[in-house]
Amino acid sequence: MDLQRVDLNLLVHLDVLLREKNVTRASEQLGITQPAMSNILRRLRKLFNDPLLIRSSEGMTPTERALELQPRVRELLADLTQLLEPRTEFRPYTSSRVFRIMTSDYAEATLVPRLVKALRSEAPNVILDFLTPSDVSYRDMEQGRVDLAINRFNEVPQSFHQVLIWRDTFSCLLSADSPYVNRFNLKNYLKAQHVWVSKTGMGVGFGVNPEKSGGLGSIDAALQRLGQKRQISVFTRHYQMPAMLTANKDLIATLPTRVARMQANNDDIVIKEPPFFIPEFELTMAWSPLLQHHPAHRWLRQLIQHVSRQIIAEERIKYPLQTAIQDGSLHTQPIDLVEIDPDRQ
Repeated sequence: MDLQRVDLNLLVHLDVLLREKNVTRASEQLGITQPAMSNILRRLRKLFNDPLLIRSSEGMTPTERALELQPRVRELLADLTQLLEPRTEFRPYTSSRVFRIMTSDYAEATLVPRLVKALRSEAPNVILDFLTPSDVSYRDMEQGRVDLAINRFNEVPQSFHQVLIWRDTFSCLLSADSPYVNRFNLKNYLKAQHVWVSKTGMGVGFGVNPEKSGGLGSIDAALQRLGQKRQISVFTRHYQMPAMLTANKDLIATLPTRVARMQANNDDIVIKEPPFFIPEFELTMAWSPLLQHHPAHRWLRQLIQHVSRQIIAEERIKYPLQTAIQDGSLHTQPIDLVEIDPDRQ
């Protein structure tokens, strides 16, 4: 194909069309008329010899070829943007940039405090604006309105870059005066009442069905595989457990191990390994290809990775694997930072 005869602006239009999956919305976003957008779609179909978007009962559905093109077009446009931008060095100590980061409650409890401390030292005027998952859409990230997302992801758009921050397992917290402390087995675990920490704090009154394994996450899914279920009496979105557990001797909270260690900071609270297998989970950092090469964004990602490495190194000293095996109360083995597609193909 002769590139001199190809209008590269068509790639910008294709990117918006595949993102919106709607000619009207795409035309509004690009500031052109709907007939003009329809004409551009016809040109794109001719260029790629493919329908790209097909009408269906649910609107416009991308073809297999369109799905194949979408991440590649996004990457190409990001590279072109980077190529045309003036190269500037990021100076963190004098910068007053605002970074908008979507974080889960888990990330805010375990990673963010140390990140803020490091930031105050290296970039005292930089501002971090933390957003909840409900505040952010993938479109916000794709368009660079949100810098990063740090969360447990089931999946992210194919074009996104990802880095694994760490893996974590689960531990149980209970009062030191709990009747189950000295006989912490599956039978007593099922006999006890439980606290469930959700993203929203909403429980059965808001449509959460404890009978559905998918409704309550990996803990209850693991129990269902054993043909069991726990009795949940408290739904909350917060990890602050000690006062609740101390006041209610029969309650058990099953939490990510890093959070559980932070909560078990006095003699009134005991941390135990779950009496059944719960799969570990991953905390991942994800971002749009638009920001992959931005100097300030790259600096922030490197700082987050540095902080996570520090936390992992300290865990190796404070919670060595040998101690975990001996007393059976601490069971997470920290891992090295692992990169997932650090410079996506």
